Amino acid sequence: MLPFPVSLTPGESPYRQVVYAATKAVVAGLLPAGTPFPSVRELSQALRINPNTAHKVVTELVRNGLLEVLPGVGTVVARSGHASAADRAALLSTQVEQLVVEALRLGVDERTVREALATRWRELSGAAAEDSSPRARRHRAG
Repeated sequence: MLPFPVSLTPGESPYRQVVYAATKAVVAGLLPAGTPFPSVRELSQALRINPNTAHKVVTELVRNGLLEVLPGVGTVVARSGHASAADRAALLSTQVEQLVVEALRLGVDERTVREALATRWRELSGAAAEDSSPRARRHRAG
């Protein structure tokens, strides 16, 4: 049993999916500092992926500073504190790319995508009362 959720979907690199899921779990605090991370063998068996792929996942997470290897202990979530803004932004990369590709496929322009995103953001965050976009600020000022 893995200490973080991951559901592999066909058509996308298992390596990327596992790195994303593990990074998201660390950044979201689901895997606190010091938490043991599965071994390459455990990852490989639990996800039914090639051991070389599992090794690449662990290597990438160590390189990114999310995991550390402690002699005699094993691989654990790093005690580096909070995730950087770059780490948090990287979590959105795949979804943003998918959104842009789908918008282009449908012939939707960037402005429409931004407006749809802003609307949905307000709906989901409960922040419908105040729009802080530059356009809204200009509209309120004028």
